[in-house]
Amino acid sequence: MSTPVTRSARPTGDGTTPGTPELPRARAATAPRPAGPGGPSRRRLLRGLAAGSAAALGGTALAACSSREDRDAASTGGKGGGFTVTDQRGEKLRFDQPVQRIVTTVMPVPAILTAVDGGYGRIKGINESTRTANREGLFGVMHPASKNTTTVAGSDFAPNVETVVKLEPDVVIQWADQGDDVIAPLEKAGCVVLGLTYGTQKHLETWVSTFGKLTGERGRAKAILDWMEEEATAVKAAVRKLRAREPKVLYLNAATDGYETYGDHYMDHSVALAGGTSAATGLPPGNTAVGTEQLHRWDPDVILLGAFDASTPADIYRAPALRSLRAVRQRRVYKIPLGGYRWDPPNCESPLMWRWLSQVLHPGLRADVRERLPERLGYLYDYEISPKQADEILRIDMNGKSAGYGRFRG
Repeated sequence: MSTPVTRSARPTGDGTTPGTPELPRARAATAPRPAGPGGPSRRRLLRGLAAGSAAALGGTALAACSSREDRDAASTGGKGGGFTVTDQRGEKLRFDQPVQRIVTTVMPVPAILTAVDGGYGRIKGINESTRTANREGLFGVMHPASKNTTTVAGSDFAPNVETVVKLEPDVVIQWADQGDDVIAPLEKAGCVVLGLTYGTQKHLETWVSTFGKLTGERGRAKAILDWMEEEATAVKAAVRKLRAREPKVLYLNAATDGYETYGDHYMDHSVALAGGTSAATGLPPGNTAVGTEQLHRWDPDVILLGAFDASTPADIYRAPALRSLRAVRQRRVYKIPLGGYRWDPPNCESPLMWRWLSQVLHPGLRADVRERLPERLGYLYDYEISPKQADEILRIDMNGKSAGYGRFRG
């Protein structure tokens, strides 16, 4: 590993300090924005801040792909104590101050970073797939700058090093488990690389904590982690109190051109929390194509369609080869919601996914996830969603004819 180089401090944005806000409270915007339904939160959701943390995080920011001017300025050193982040390769990265410029090839990172930071301003480079999703979905409405952010990699995560260097990031966030070819060129160019791995609740919690350190928003990170723990406990307790049978759930991440599911996937965690059992338990980790014969052997009670795929419940209901499946006969096929990010992989909206899924699997539970959306997404993304946007998040148009889904309407 190359030794990180410190750099002179960049402007610090809104000048705020880390704190420990309550979850329902959102960070105020740094500049006035239009108010109204479906618009930003009119500063109604204010940021709670605790004093006394700034000194521990003062000083200068760590250099990455820095210019000569930055490197010369670094010789003066930082005045604060700084902090160290250990990435998921086990590499220790030293920072003198919260970073101001972040580049990432990893698709889920921008939404999670924005939630932890309370804003999008530090993100300077993203994956091409992320920008496409931002232009088509709610995240781009909530944070318009995300629709025009420079792209630094495609679906293969191979970085465009020249573009990355031009962006002068303080840190580049890259996959730690995709081989050295996606990291070595960045480090050779002088970039500080934070390596990540993905797929479990523990990984997600590590990301949130790490991003809190990187941005100086440890209080927000802690609030999000506390919310995750509280929601996991609440959902499990509600399901346990119901004493209902655990339905067998099949997650299809693709169903447009053949059927695909995952073995050893985060959805297994979500399904278990929500009081179900995964039909595909026992498959090897990773993506697996399955035929209709296997679907009939599983014969799930509920089918969940992934948010990365274009398939809809109507597609499944119309498929002649699937008509005898229990989930099809009972019309229990549901498209997974899409909020600021897709709800099937781990992200900061996962507690909403757990609650939604528990209420889909167990009609005896009150469907209260919709009424929680405004305050939760308001906190995470500093944006006030409209009732129409709540419908879009919950896929009312796609799921409206599936069993019990009328409970989720406004």
